[in-house]
Amino acid sequence: MRVEQAMSRATGCRERDSVRDCAALMRDEEIGFVPVCNDAGEPVGAITDRDLAIRVLAEGRSADEQVSSCMTREVVACRLGDDLRDAEQLMRQRQLSRVMVCDDDGRLRGVISLADIAEVESERSIGDTVQAVKSDQPSIH
Repeated sequence: MRVEQAMSRATGCRERDSVRDCAALMRDEEIGFVPVCNDAGEPVGAITDRDLAIRVLAEGRSADEQVSSCMTREVVACRLGDDLRDAEQLMRQRQLSRVMVCDDDGRLRGVISLADIAEVESERSIGDTVQAVKSDQPSIH
């Protein structure tokens, strides 16, 4: 199976968007992970609901700050056409529960989550991936 057969539609924001707007997007779309893209649509990082709680709310920062001030700048992605098992292996290796999917030009096209994989993979396979992602998961600094 190819990644595009399992991925969810990409809902992203820009680095200059406010934290408040990003949180509203998460609420409206019922998501906890938002890729952050440049003006060309290429991912430059991501922000999670946990990032908002720990890096903004817990530190008493303003919701009017730009997303760039609290996002994670690491991009972990696979490409359209990649095998779903490769995306799952990437999650295991990097201990991530979500991976972005980009086209050949590097533009964001979707996101694959553990939930997406759970819908199409065997229980044993997804169990192994969840175990790998959750074991020794690094904390946010």
